[in-house]
Amino acid sequence: MMQETLLFIIEVIGTLAFAVSGIRLAAKKHFDWFGAYTIGVVTAIGGGTIRDLLLDAPVFWMSSWMYLAVTGLGFFTVVSFRKVLTSDSKSLFMFDAIGLALFVITGVQKSLAFGFPMWVAMVMGMITGSFGGIMRDVLINEEPLFFRKDIYATACLAGGFMYWLTSVCGGEEWMQQVLCAVTILVLRWGALRYGWHLPEMKEKN
Repeated sequence: MMQETLLFIIEVIGTLAFAVSGIRLAAKKHFDWFGAYTIGVVTAIGGGTIRDLLLDAPVFWMSSWMYLAVTGLGFFTVVSFRKVLTSDSKSLFMFDAIGLALFVITGVQKSLAFGFPMWVAMVMGMITGSFGGIMRDVLINEEPLFFRKDIYATACLAGGFMYWLTSVCGGEEWMQQVLCAVTILVLRWGALRYGWHLPEMKEKN
């Protein structure tokens, strides 16, 4: 019961973070309120929805009205602090990175709880963390972060790997969660601050 509660709390916080990142981008594109809220919902629940469908599990946001309400909270946060949130590009990174880290944790844990092996859990962590952002970027006509050269999906996989490695080394579950999240946050920060990225695919000259 305690584990389920913790997973729910992580999912709610991740939902809020991703909702704010989506609504913030929609605000910069001058969407109306309904459109901005819709983008927030898609960003917040998109990855988890795909994960649950692939796991043949009940879709998480259909079990509680809390997720849509939290997205509404994210909407009013952006409306209330729109000048700060829409003018500072670092705010997008902060909310997106937090949502990414927390949703990877939920994706990994839920997959393991359903009896899938770790390699599946790592992929599901990546899907949970990044696919809502893909939907967001497609809907607002932006090149998805997932496909850019800076470290994004790779950060999700690295976080999942750290979760597994900590487990193999005998670390407790909270350590697995913390190290998974820290790995993702550090890699995303390095991509923003130092331009860390994977090699680009280029046509042969």
